[in-house]
Amino acid sequence: MAKRLHRVPLDLAGLTGREGVFRLSGAVRRDPAVDAWMRAEPADVRCIAQAWFERLRACGNDVRELMHDGYPTACVGDAAFGYVATFGAHVNVGFFHGATLADPAGLLQGAGKAMRHVKLRPGQAVDEAALDALVHAAYVDLRRRLEA
Repeated sequence: MAKRLHRVPLDLAGLTGREGVFRLSGAVRRDPAVDAWMRAEPADVRCIAQAWFERLRACGNDVRELMHDGYPTACVGDAAFGYVATFGAHVNVGFFHGATLADPAGLLQGAGKAMRHVKLRPGQAVDEAALDALVHAAYVDLRRRLEA
């Protein structure tokens, strides 16, 4: 009797270093739940969160949004690329594929396989040009992933 071979599935995305996209159903052009969340946050962090989420929204006509895990999330279609999250004393501007983004200013924090964030605090200066570049790069990166 011949011995049956056990096949092990290959993770080709892992071998090539390319990660899949994180898809969320229900994203729309302008989600009223996102605006309601912005109105409910404490004023000192709300201003920061609103400003940076507006920059995520402005990346392109194909940007959609929704609330995911309690935070406003920006998508290209149904694929997430960025979010804002508020905490007691700071705001995170996060990127679902941030680990692959060029970050010459060294703004990104985190040690996960894919996600990274930039921590913003009221009253502390941030390199807005560098963070804008990260926002745009995250959007462009996701568009490339979707085209591949």
